[in-house]
Amino acid sequence: MQEFTIEIGQARIAGWRREGTGTPLVLVHGFAGSRLDWEPVIAALPGDMSLVAFDLRGFGASTAEPGQPFAHSEDLLALLGTLGLADADLCGLSLGGGTVLNFALNHPARVRRMVLVSPLMVGWSWSTEWITRWKMIGRAARSGNMPLARQLWWEHPLFETTRGGPEAARLRAGIDAFHGHQWVQDDQRPERPEVDRLTDLAIPTLLATGSRDTDDFRLMADLIGTAGNTVRRVDFEGAGHLLNLEVPERLAREMAVFLR
Repeated sequence: MQEFTIEIGQARIAGWRREGTGTPLVLVHGFAGSRLDWEPVIAALPGDMSLVAFDLRGFGASTAEPGQPFAHSEDLLALLGTLGLADADLCGLSLGGGTVLNFALNHPARVRRMVLVSPLMVGWSWSTEWITRWKMIGRAARSGNMPLARQLWWEHPLFETTRGGPEAARLRAGIDAFHGHQWVQDDQRPERPEVDRLTDLAIPTLLATGSRDTDDFRLMADLIGTAGNTVRRVDFEGAGHLLNLEVPERLAREMAVFLR
């Protein structure tokens, strides 16, 4: 994998690129994560597959200018342009799933196929339980107690099944490395709720979900799965939110078949 950095305004986006065959697959990680989260999946994908994995603005090794409004999907558009990719296959996890879904709805001609892994949707109306936990984490972060904020995130029901699995140490290390700025201030621009746009989805899509994911994400997946006639859903029994860490080999097999 070859490392790269690109400049988008005052932000710097860092990533990896692997030259190979076929349409490049671009991997987009989830909240508080980085491209490192895809390593177990990359290891299980065909070795000749063309790949790009990058850190979203403000995560991992990518930087963000505080107070500068932005959209992750527009950063993705700039990334494809800078790398000279007219189109790509996109795969996003959680926040990354919301990013690639938003991109596909805004720029459908740039996407050949799409894989959504436990995706969120832009503009989602979160449950009371989710909001309550999110506010607890935010209060800890804004008070300067970032270790407590990270601990509360680690203990979130979202990661219940991952905490007891073989990749728990990887998850914990990623959370401990997260600076947490987005819990204090998030500069993403408001977007039109995507629940109103799902009927526009016409791109062949693989929707990968875990049967033990949280209610919010299960409901989002249900809506995505029934709204588009080009969506094929694979539900992994017993798995939770982070399929990339819990069932990476099985996820990679499904992806490889779907993309090729």
